[in-house]
Amino acid sequence: MIFRNILQFLPAYATLTFAAQTPLDDPYNSPPLLPKSESSELLSLHRKLVEHESITGNEEGVGKWLTSYLESKKFTVKLQEVTSKRYNLLAYGSKKKTSILVTSHIDTVPPFWPYYYNETSDVIGGRGSVDAKASVAAQIIAVQGLEGKLLDDISLLFVVGEETGGDGMKHFSSLINDPDSPSAHTYDVVIFGEPTEGKLVCGHKGMLGFTVKVKGKAAHSGYPWLGVSANDVLVEALGRLLVLRDNLPWSEKYGNTTMNIGKVQGGVAANVVAETAEARIAVRLAAATPKIVQGMVLDALEDVKSSVEKLGGTLEIEWSGEGYPPIDIDCDIESFEKLTVNYGTDVPNLKGDHKRYLYGPGSIFVAHSDHEALKKKDLEQAVLDFRRLIVETSEMHHQEHLEM
Repeated sequence: MIFRNILQFLPAYATLTFAAQTPLDDPYNSPPLLPKSESSELLSLHRKLVEHESITGNEEGVGKWLTSYLESKKFTVKLQEVTSKRYNLLAYGSKKKTSILVTSHIDTVPPFWPYYYNETSDVIGGRGSVDAKASVAAQIIAVQGLEGKLLDDISLLFVVGEETGGDGMKHFSSLINDPDSPSAHTYDVVIFGEPTEGKLVCGHKGMLGFTVKVKGKAAHSGYPWLGVSANDVLVEALGRLLVLRDNLPWSEKYGNTTMNIGKVQGGVAANVVAETAEARIAVRLAAATPKIVQGMVLDALEDVKSSVEKLGGTLEIEWSGEGYPPIDIDCDIESFEKLTVNYGTDVPNLKGDHKRYLYGPGSIFVAHSDHEALKKKDLEQAVLDFRRLIVETSEMHHQEHLEM
């Protein structure tokens, strides 16, 4: 009975391809996953999204185009200004307050790489082709293919700023969770889109970012004892952090906590004792909390901090926000393969008591690279998978309400 109820929301063709398919690698021998017209619409939408450069901070162009596209498909689109000329897009059909929210992000990392499609190899590439415009395009086409009450109970949200701290999703969350806001509304199910290799994610690591800033005293390099080298102090501090890195919390589910020294800079010239230096560091938490790891970092650098202060310098740690612990995500849909991932998402930035799912086409291993790309069949399969995920989570939520 439940399966029959699910199928009633799907067009006739979708019932024929409801189960996940594994097409052959040869695109010429692969069975079609979508009707020709829907596949053409998907590829056109994906191409337009990728062709619009939307590096974080410059999302206005793609946002305007996507607004026009969604409105042409009879969606109501509400823009939410996050900062000047940067807007989240919230789209819905006949009902403003829905039970299900389907969301991804429209910003990308730099630099911009142009769109390409190699029909012989079936490969589609360009900046954002995977992360996360593949999810955006597949989500939209998946929702458009639904019918009846289920279609009316879905909202689409496409946010800015995911790649640099999630200011778009945080802004949206502040609106819907503020009881005094006209946008206040609680969703029962939220489906997030990120590159997950077509699998359902059961959780991802937490995040803690910080910068070690050192200030010393400039001097001529021929007389280094007259100064305090910020570079020397920073190198010593980083050495302590490398030792700490091998002793950070771990878990069976997420593995080891990792620490990446991402950017180091200091000094002005080889013949000048460096007055300032800093290093930016990202920690991916597999266990514990940001507060616990913050304490470990402070303990590791305590002696270095005391030493440089005695010489008249300073060592400060600037935390990049509060961070967040490992994030467990719902993955109770049996028909999907499962995995955990090491990267961060907007999942923790949307506060509230809702079921949350994370899925998307393409691999994180090519995201943020100069060879970011995915296969056409994976993009098409994502349409079927998003649609299946929407239907099954909706049916599950409905059953839970009946049993309460």
